[in-house]
Parts: sequence; C-alpha cells; structure tokens
Amino acid sequence: MGKRADFLAANRGRRAPMPGFVLLVRERGDGDPAMRYGITVTKKIGGAVIRNRMKRRFRVLARTLLPVHGVAGADHVLIGRSEGVERDFGLLRGELEKALKKVMSRPLGEAPQRRGSSKEKKKAATGSARTGAGESAEP
Repeated sequence: MGKRADFLAANRGRRAPMPGFVLLVRERGDGDPAMRYGITVTKKIGGAVIRNRMKRRFRVLARTLLPVHGVAGADHVLIGRSEGVERDFGLLRGELEKALKKVMSRPLGEAPQRRGSSKEKKKAATGSARTGAGESAEP
C-alpha cells in the first residue's frame, strides 16, 4: 500500500489493538484476492533509526504471517506503538497471530462499534438542550 487514501480507508475497517502495535484490516471489495499491507510508525515513537528498525521488524512479520493468517482481498495496516520498540520479536509474532485471529473471528465487513467522539457528545448535548428549551412536554 502506498497511497494515503488506502491507509485512511483501512482506518474505517476492523481493528485489533495489541501492546506493540494496532492492526487494521479492511476488505477492499474489488474482487482481487491479493493481500496488501502497510506500515505506519510516527515520529512520536522515536527518531529515524528507531522507526526504521520497527518498520523492518513489522515487514518481516507481515511477510511471514499474512500469507498464512491474513484476510484475502483485504488491506492490512500495522501501526507501531512505543511499547513495540524494544519488544521481543517472538512476542510481536505471537501478538500479530492473535490479532489476525481476533480480526478473522468477526464477520466480514463488520467493524466494531466505536464510542462517539467528544465533539459528537457535545453536539448531542447542546442539540437536546435547544430542542426542549422553553417548551412544555404536554400539549
């Protein structure tokens, strides 16, 4: 995966958070059975050397585990977390296997229900206050 739009689309898919990374999986629905993967490690994690090391480790994990446990015709994105920098490679491998099984356990095309953002909550709270202001409930 190389385009930003692909990464944003994967963010709307299923997710499996783990201590060393977050796995995002989204069905493309284009009929192509190829599994694509992308890796994201932000500057918040560390400098270039640390980010590149983490990406190399994720690349090896993705190449070995996705053909066996991945979702055909889907985009897989690994987002690095700070706990994953010095994490044992065997632990990361086990976590990725667990995350892929967790994602596969949900029906295809179903994303978990996410809690509303604080903006949505504020909007709902102010909207309900406006509708009932000054009006009686009984006719």
